[in-house]
Amino acid sequence: MPYVVLRLTDQQLELVDASVAAREAPTRAELVRLALTESARGIRSRPHPRVTGRPWHWQHAITPQPSAGRRTELARWEIAPGTGRAIEVRAGQILRIEQIEGDQCVDLNVFSLHDYREFMHVGRTRTLHGLNPGQGDFLWSAPPRERAMMYLLTDTAHLNDTLFPRCSAAMYESTHGFAAHTNCADIQAEAQREYGLTPDDVHDSFNLFMATRVVDGRPEILRQQTGPGDHVELLALMDVLAIPNTCGNDIMGTSNYSLSPVLAILSSAARADVDAVPPLRAYDSQRTPAQFRQPHIRAERRLIRDPHYVPDFPRTPIRLVDVPVELSPTDEAALDAVGPGARADAAAALRDVLLSWWVASHA
Repeated sequence: MPYVVLRLTDQQLELVDASVAAREAPTRAELVRLALTESARGIRSRPHPRVTGRPWHWQHAITPQPSAGRRTELARWEIAPGTGRAIEVRAGQILRIEQIEGDQCVDLNVFSLHDYREFMHVGRTRTLHGLNPGQGDFLWSAPPRERAMMYLLTDTAHLNDTLFPRCSAAMYESTHGFAAHTNCADIQAEAQREYGLTPDDVHDSFNLFMATRVVDGRPEILRQQTGPGDHVELLALMDVLAIPNTCGNDIMGTSNYSLSPVLAILSSAARADVDAVPPLRAYDSQRTPAQFRQPHIRAERRLIRDPHYVPDFPRTPIRLVDVPVELSPTDEAALDAVGPGARADAAAALRDVLLSWWVASHA
């Protein structure tokens, strides 16, 4: 039987050795052969031990309410077209964004109330929950924090988007010749200015009530169908500053070529609302400024090289380790089954099979 030598990084080898330690296979080579066999048979799910973090007890941050059995409305605002509102939402409170007339897109920014550098990361949210997150999904903060900031408790419209960036003044001027036009970038900047944030602090928006799809690799905006009373409810898992704005785009189909006000309603959560949040885990890799090597926010905008800087990248240098695998005729047939031409570079093909199988079956 031929020998094939896989070259794995030390990090990849950690996954292999964890599976061997969990008795998924007796040796590294046998684990490779198991991955090959199951991949050829199309097996993509099997019992396995998970690496779990510590329970994240976010509920300790909730301010006790006088009546936990039901919600209590705390405030409400009507947000006019072309405007936004910065709203403090404490952990355990619910922000409801509701249609008044219907068909109005709403852009949303979210910041930690105690550290504005922790903000909602649309890219991470999209990766975890897809292009159109909805009820039962979370809004996540950017690396390295990567914490759940809010939970989508209710979503009657199922029309939320993470693909399109906020519209801007430059977009309208360069594309349509407007000297000035209502736009989400400027609306967000103005609403956030109440809390001392600058236009540079506006982040990619989570687009509520926005119908989108991808065709031939390009995103498209569709005509939306929302009516009066349609709403999204977001339960805060930490103290946040949430800034919804009524999208000012009236020359694209974002809001069906019309602009209308929306309601924002702040309420305390009932115990049933809090209990609806799925369990969360905390990991050491979710770092706060206390763990940063450079914890201070720069005041000087010009970038200047630190002459005393010494690179210290984690987990480097990357080390390669040889893993020899003896293939039987059955294994060779399985290798042919998983990909035509795999034998031309059997080592690379086996490495791809091993790692894709591991990720798919251990997700």
